[in-house]
Amino acid sequence: MSMIQHLRKAVRRTYRRAVDLSHPARSPLGSAVVKCAIYIEGGRQAGDCSTEEALRRVRKSGGGFVWIGLHEPDEKEFADLAGLFGLHPLAVEDAVHAHQRPKVEQYDDILFAVFKTVRYVEHEELTATSEVVDTGELMAFIGRDFVITIRHGGHGSLGPLREALETAPEQLAKGPSAVLHAIADHVVDDYLAVAEAVQNDIEEVESAVFAEQADRGDAGRIYQLKRELLELKRAVTPLGRPLQQLASQPMPQIAPDIRAYFRDVADHLDRVTEQITSFDALLDSILQAHLAQMTVAQNADMRKITAWAAIIAVPTMVCGVYGMNFDHMPELRWTYGYPLFLGVIAVACVVIHRGFRRNGWL
Repeated sequence: MSMIQHLRKAVRRTYRRAVDLSHPARSPLGSAVVKCAIYIEGGRQAGDCSTEEALRRVRKSGGGFVWIGLHEPDEKEFADLAGLFGLHPLAVEDAVHAHQRPKVEQYDDILFAVFKTVRYVEHEELTATSEVVDTGELMAFIGRDFVITIRHGGHGSLGPLREALETAPEQLAKGPSAVLHAIADHVVDDYLAVAEAVQNDIEEVESAVFAEQADRGDAGRIYQLKRELLELKRAVTPLGRPLQQLASQPMPQIAPDIRAYFRDVADHLDRVTEQITSFDALLDSILQAHLAQMTVAQNADMRKITAWAAIIAVPTMVCGVYGMNFDHMPELRWTYGYPLFLGVIAVACVVIHRGFRRNGWL
């Protein structure tokens, strides 16, 4: 690997978002609820309280909303919460069992959104079995006065996002739809970061394929990279239509001035989708070039084998004739017959060898 590629990996590790251990996946009590907070007029209210108390305080104030974050809740843990907020059973089933395509659905006055989260898996060297892209899921229920986020997978913590939003109270004051926009923007930004990292891997494979000493095992690395790129494509591409819905269709849960922000996120997603399409086409070209190189190399090997077989055929033929033990053979009892025929064999082999070298077979 070249020095430039090592430098790229070092810079990528330096600037990649670090895992924030201050935002645990689950609470110390073992509950699926990671965080429950109240926001009124863009400001977070002090003190911790249960989800029932938080919702009661918000509705009593006549403004604001409650934001509840969960990580991989089971049916029992989520049942009480679903009953408290009046969530639709179909959406609840999707949120608990996961494995959903990105989508946006309306259930009465509640909006249900599903996003695929992605993470680039660091590796020292890309191999035929390397994991490059790790995916998870993020769901969000958006109501008039609440936001419920459910995360599946070991990455994609919303703790840093929540803290960033709390530093912009004017944005939080716009309500739950502002939180949904921030989540969508956060997810698409991760897509951009992962696509950039995958591009570095593609460039590394491309350099290896077109190097003077190409590795014949590069086909496995290319195929593995295509599989991981397909995993990224499955996360990114289906999100286009839901974002267009959020950006263009009037929805009671989405503030009108927030729709313009979703258009910006949709533009970023289009950029990632185009990158993935171009990456896939480039990998196809690299794979075809690699297979063509292997075919050329095999043809060269076959020419060398054929040339050496032709050279060896000369002494084999002469020795075969003289090994028949006939009584009448030319120069059979001549003193210099044996070295003469050895010389003839050597000269014939040298002439044939030079002819093959001149034609590029050896």
